Amino acid sequence: MTTRYDDTAKNVLGQELQPCSLNPVTGFYRNGCCETGPHDLGLHTVCAVMTAEFLAFSAATGNDLSTPRPEFAFRGLLPGDRWCLCAGRWKEALDAGVAPQVVLEATHEEMLAVVTLGVLKDHAVA
Repeated sequence: MTTRYDDTAKNVLGQELQPCSLNPVTGFYRNGCCETGPHDLGLHTVCAVMTAEFLAFSAATGNDLSTPRPEFAFRGLLPGDRWCLCAGRWKEALDAGVAPQVVLEATHEEMLAVVTLGVLKDHAVA
């Protein structure tokens, strides 16, 4: 099991940040959590459940998350996978009407600088 980068990280609900995915392993630090730090310029803070619609949108806007990249040990994402998305990309998808659902317990509190908790709750996994 990979260790957490920041054991004090909080989610958008003010609780301890929960892992997003270990299969595939996600997060800026590739530890399964949507943690952020000074080197994470993309703010990979939102734990989202991939959909075919979002993956197509992401590819069309310059970030192909579906194509396998073996040189990076990346199998490519499939609908249903959980992944730590950049805050800005999730917001772009929201504005385009294709935002994937969010796992609140695994979404870093820094996401609240981009959208309100109400918006995130509207897109939360049931």
